[in-house]
Amino acid sequence: MHRARQHAETRTRERRHRLAHEAARLMAEGGIRDYHLAKLKAAERLGIHDDASLPRNREIEDALRQYQRLFRGEAQASGLHQRREAALRALDFFATFDSRLVGPVLEGTADEHTPVALHLYSDDPDAVARHLEQHGIPAESRSRRVRLDRERMGEFPVWLFSAEDLTFDLTVLPHDALRQAPLSGIDEKPMRRASAAQLRQLLADEEIAGYENGTIPL
Repeated sequence: MHRARQHAETRTRERRHRLAHEAARLMAEGGIRDYHLAKLKAAERLGIHDDASLPRNREIEDALRQYQRLFRGEAQASGLHQRREAALRALDFFATFDSRLVGPVLEGTADEHTPVALHLYSDDPDAVARHLEQHGIPAESRSRRVRLDRERMGEFPVWLFSAEDLTFDLTVLPHDALRQAPLSGIDEKPMRRASAAQLRQLLADEEIAGYENGTIPL
């Protein structure tokens, strides 16, 4: 009985691993952004239909990072570095809104289609729109549901604009949300986020690592 249970657990782990890597491949090659959709498509492709074998979103994210490192290598690293440098300029530009970088550009899973996602903080819902207008930046208005914590969820303004051949995605949150990061849609834990100073340090660390490895980002 014990050996049968161990065998079943091993099979489930193997299926989770296969599904995570297939979902990551679909996201990397097919431009899928939704982890749940990638997971379901992977399960359909592999003919695996038991819920216990479905990987967590964080497992897929780890597999995606590994896939990009193996198959995209230098091109992905160069594109990521470019986006992080552009993000730093954007953080400085939106400094009055206590701007923070979030999402794949910070996590290291961004590809050539990934927007640079920032969180801006203001209790004036029109302040970011005025800032964009004052600087002659045309932007598209949207909204997004964000879970601020276990108890609070709301619809918040989003602004999309293009610059430096990149898309920037700004979510405007109330200023008290700066105290604790909103919950991630990937694992419902507080999002990782970076201020301009933290991103500047990350880029400096990248450059040092590039010199040491002989792969200085271009």
